[in-house]
Amino acid sequence: MDALIFAAGKGERMRPLTETTPKPLLACGGKRLIEWHLEKLAGIGVRRVVINTSWLADCFEPALGSGNRWDLELVFSYEGLEPLETGGGMAKAIEQMDGAPFLAVNGDVFCDVDFARLPKAPVGLAHLVMVNNPEHNPKGDFALQTDGRLASEGESRLTFSGIGVYRPELLLDYRSNWQQLGVAHPRFKLAPILRAAMHAGKISGEHHCGQWTDVGTPERLAELDQALRADTLRG
Repeated sequence: MDALIFAAGKGERMRPLTETTPKPLLACGGKRLIEWHLEKLAGIGVRRVVINTSWLADCFEPALGSGNRWDLELVFSYEGLEPLETGGGMAKAIEQMDGAPFLAVNGDVFCDVDFARLPKAPVGLAHLVMVNNPEHNPKGDFALQTDGRLASEGESRLTFSGIGVYRPELLLDYRSNWQQLGVAHPRFKLAPILRAAMHAGKISGEHHCGQWTDVGTPERLAELDQALRADTLRG
């Protein structure tokens, strides 16, 4: 299985820290945020990780190298000066994968979900990890139904963790439209495409009740850093 780490965002809410360092390269608990993901991906047997980049893209390869230290092959998918958003970034990254289902992770989240327990091939087009709603997203994103499928609307909506397993087919129909228009790499969000697939019953999910942090502000970064260092001392 290949993997994708979203790392192209500008991290505007994290400024001034992200004026010189991309958010996934910020340190937390003695490691860069992205390194926590790379270690976990290597641990489940992933060998190729595509990292999409835009903002301060030149910082990634010097910091991470080729991936040898994790026994990984790192491939950098540069999107240009403006990020292509989650959908556009995924569509471009797929071109550097093997065509099989892949695991995708937001580079600016921390989560203790066991990657090894996620399905290697979703029943439908994608399988998303959902978490309890944090204070900054009280209404949630999608509703997890009793049959394991996700719906775009519902009474008990959870928050999308930024972690999921996807089939490339999720974007195939859209890619053919772009090619007809002569657009190689359009800029678009993934959420509307996921919602459309949910209406067709093709997106499944699971509820993770463990640790999860959207590291979106300096305050959340500091809180997570403190918690991880405390865990290390206790361990």
